[in-house]
Amino acid sequence: MTLREQNRKLSTRLAVVALGMFGFGFALVPFYQQICTALGINNLDRPAALANTQVDISRTVTIELDSNAPNLPWRFRPLVSHIEVHPGALTTVEYEVVNVRGAAITGQAVPSYGPQMAGAYFKKLECFCFTQQTLGPGETRRMPVTFIVDPKLPKDVNTISVSYTFFEVEGRGGKS
Repeated sequence: MTLREQNRKLSTRLAVVALGMFGFGFALVPFYQQICTALGINNLDRPAALANTQVDISRTVTIELDSNAPNLPWRFRPLVSHIEVHPGALTTVEYEVVNVRGAAITGQAVPSYGPQMAGAYFKKLECFCFTQQTLGPGETRRMPVTFIVDPKLPKDVNTISVSYTFFEVEGRGGKS
């Protein structure tokens, strides 16, 4: 057998192997789909939108919002006075604060809850109360509070009052 015949035979074998690998790649698609169906992975028969099972839609809790800024020249208020939520649902409310002083001032908000035990079930994910807020002269700012009411909230609690009180941070911002 000559070298040319050996090369031709080797090239034919390599071409058959390459075609076999290409065919095997196409055969993997239905094989993969069968494996996924058997294991319940990537099931194409699932509904388009899955419901959040952590939200208790059988129940509604009223969140009453309040705000105070004693001894601060700020107008501070929630944009809504109350909101109805389902425990477990992600909810966002906004507060507005206006510095009516002609100088910058820094404040820190402190939340309080009624009933007091409800604070353990009111889970804030984003809140202006996490950091100090410095407002320039005449500045207006909208500040969100994103929260979830824990579905483990006792069934006899139908209303949670949330009150934020801003206190001045001494040594930060101008005094007049």
